[in-house]
Amino acid sequence: MNKNLAITCIFGLIAITLGAFTTHGLQDVLTTREMSSLETGIRYQIYHVIVLFFVNTHSSFSIKLKNYVSYVFFFGIVLFSGSIYSIHIFNFPAKSIWFVTPMGGLLFLIGWVLMTHFFLLKIINKINQ
Repeated sequence: MNKNLAITCIFGLIAITLGAFTTHGLQDVLTTREMSSLETGIRYQIYHVIVLFFVNTHSSFSIKLKNYVSYVFFFGIVLFSGSIYSIHIFNFPAKSIWFVTPMGGLLFLIGWVLMTHFFLLKIINKINQ
């Protein structure tokens, strides 16, 4: 769990650093549309960092579920946000990695489905008692 929290903190640090860098260092370089795209990548990364803190500190989640959701979100951040950063900061051609961003989004959805499944099972078990 501490490993997951450490990785989560690193992703939070990266998001805040990129947010500051984007706002203060790239606003005169990028178009409004490119800035908006970068902000989306940063925002989704921050959202999932917050959720990762919840996941890894929630006492009802098993270690296995914490790890599984964490890894799914970690890879989702790398693919979704990372591909957006690669296009706008590192000038990767969007045509060469266009498929990566939706794969990251799919991983985000899978993580949310895993948590939804866990909580729905809790509700069903409580009803059946």
